[in-house]
Amino acid sequence: MTLPTPTLHTARLRLRPFTDADADQLFALHSNPHLMRYWDSPPWEERARAQRFIDTCRKMADEGTGARVAIERASDGTFVGWCGLAGWNPDHRSASLGYILGEAMWGHGYATEAAHALLQWAFGTLDLNRVQAEADTRNVASARVLEKIGFLREGTLREDCVVNGEVSDSWVFGLLRREWRPPAVPIPARDERH
Repeated sequence: MTLPTPTLHTARLRLRPFTDADADQLFALHSNPHLMRYWDSPPWEERARAQRFIDTCRKMADEGTGARVAIERASDGTFVGWCGLAGWNPDHRSASLGYILGEAMWGHGYATEAAHALLQWAFGTLDLNRVQAEADTRNVASARVLEKIGFLREGTLREDCVVNGEVSDSWVFGLLRREWRPPAVPIPARDERH
């Protein structure tokens, strides 16, 4: 079963399928050691990784296992980062949320706005019952974003990641359909299928 990647619009953002033209911005994002310090893999060292990421996004859509979208500012098309739902299981009605934004985009509420739009689409389109997310326990800003969206911290995975020899713990967050609250100001999440 395929899962066409949506194009969603919010007041300030456009979430859209990746194109090959996004490879440079993706590489800049994922090769930055400061941005990747809380990630579960080391920074990318070769630009080819960006193209493989884009190919994987397309494969996820073709196989119906998830949807990853590029985030850009609606006003000027500036690449903000990406967010996505992976591991969609229609039997269990569950998926996992992930996101990463460029440093210049932090503190503007873009992660919250993008995640709200993607979740609004996902709860409606995928009939999800549960969305899970994980955050490195040192990444307090990401934990705040998840809590603002309505996720509850459910536990800690002790020493679940070892990246470049550094051991870290992760918090597990969960959001259930019955707990989901769309934002107070509705996001006009128009879905333009590609």
